[in-house]
Amino acid sequence: MTQGPDARPWRKAPTKGNPRMSASSGAAAQRLRTDADTVERDLAKLVLTVVELLRQLMERQALHRVDKGDLTEEQEERVGMTLMILQQRMEEMCARHDLRMEDLNLDLGPLGTLLSPAGSPAGPASR
Repeated sequence: MTQGPDARPWRKAPTKGNPRMSASSGAAAQRLRTDADTVERDLAKLVLTVVELLRQLMERQALHRVDKGDLTEEQEERVGMTLMILQQRMEEMCARHDLRMEDLNLDLGPLGTLLSPAGSPAGPASR
């Protein structure tokens, strides 16, 4: 492994007077919006996207277990109610951060989208 300043990914970002800084990285830094509202909204969007992905995975797993007959009626009812409540909370959190559920879906290019469409149990894992 090489040593020296270029081998450390945590080193300080190049500054204006640094000869390593290219013109394109300077232009990108000027376009980067770092105001507090944007950062908070983007962080909320990222967190909610991960939570929604996990919610959809749990829903698919629950449906699979129901289809296999692994759950009692009481467990099915409890899982169904829990997933409905989680869906409502997700919608509330999206509204609080001025997001729609559709805003959480990431385009993965040729792989399709990260999340399955609303109301569809099929998703990227079943493609």
